Amino acid sequence: MESPPVTSDLKDISALIRLIEQLRGENGCPWDKKQTPRTLAVYLIEEVYELVDAIESKSPEDVCEELGDVLFQILFMAHLYQKAGHFDLRDVARRNTEKMIRRHPHVFGQETAVTSEEVRQRWHTIKMTEKNHVENAGLLDSVPSGLPALIRAYRISERAARAGFDWDSISGVMEKVEEEWTEFKSEVDKIPESGPQPDSKAQEKLSLEFGDVLFTLVNVARFAKLHPETSLADSTRKFEKRFKHMEQAISQNGQQLDAVSYTELNNLWEKAKKAEDL
Repeated sequence: MESPPVTSDLKDISALIRLIEQLRGENGCPWDKKQTPRTLAVYLIEEVYELVDAIESKSPEDVCEELGDVLFQILFMAHLYQKAGHFDLRDVARRNTEKMIRRHPHVFGQETAVTSEEVRQRWHTIKMTEKNHVENAGLLDSVPSGLPALIRAYRISERAARAGFDWDSISGVMEKVEEEWTEFKSEVDKIPESGPQPDSKAQEKLSLEFGDVLFTLVNVARFAKLHPETSLADSTRKFEKRFKHMEQAISQNGQQLDAVSYTELNNLWEKAKKAEDL
C-alpha cells in the first residue's frame, strides 16, 4: 500500500510555526500568550465561516487569505497541545494520513468503488470499525450536537436514511411537507389577531410544528441532491443583493428607507429582480 506523495518544501509553514512560537514566547504578545484550545476554538469557527464566504465570493485572492487565517488557527492549536505534552503537528499529520489511506481502500488497496455513493457507504462502514468509535453507540451519536441546526438536520436525516428509515421517493417527502405545513397553519390559526399573545405552551407547540416543516424540507433537499445550507445561503445572498439595490435607489432619490411606502418598495424590488437579468 503506497502513501500519497508529500511535498518537501515546507519553509513557509515552518516560518509560520516559528512566528506562533514567538507570539507565545517570553517577549511575545500578551493576548496570544493567554489563549487556550477552548478560547481558540471560537476563533477557528469564525475563520472557517469567513473562508466559506470567500469561497462563495469566487475570489481566489480572498480564499487564499482566509485559508491562511484557518491554517494559522490550526497551527496555533497544535502548538498549544504540543507544549502541554500531548502531541505535535507531525502526530496530527501522520494520524490523518493513516486514516485517509484506511478509508480509501479503493485508491490505496484492492477494493473498487465506481460511484461517490459507494465511497460514502464504505467510509461510514470503515468509520464504525475504528478504535475511537464508541461501542454500542447509536447511529446518530456521531453527529456533533454543536453543528448549526440546518446542517445537523441534514446529517441526522442522512444517517437515518442510511439505516433504511426513509421515504421511497421525493414525492413521498413532498406529501409529508404538505402534511406538516397544514399542521403548522392549524397552530397559526389559533393565534389571535389582537389581544393576548399565545402562552409559552402554545408558542412551544407552534415552534415545534414549524421545526417539523423545516426538517421535512431538509429531506426534500437531500432527495433532490442539494445541501439545504448551501441553498439557503444562496437565497439569502440573493435577497441581500436585491435589498441593497433597493437601498441604493432610495438613497439616490434622497429618501429614507423607512419613509417609502410598501407599494413603492415592491416596485423597487421588482426593478432589482429585473436588473439581475441584464
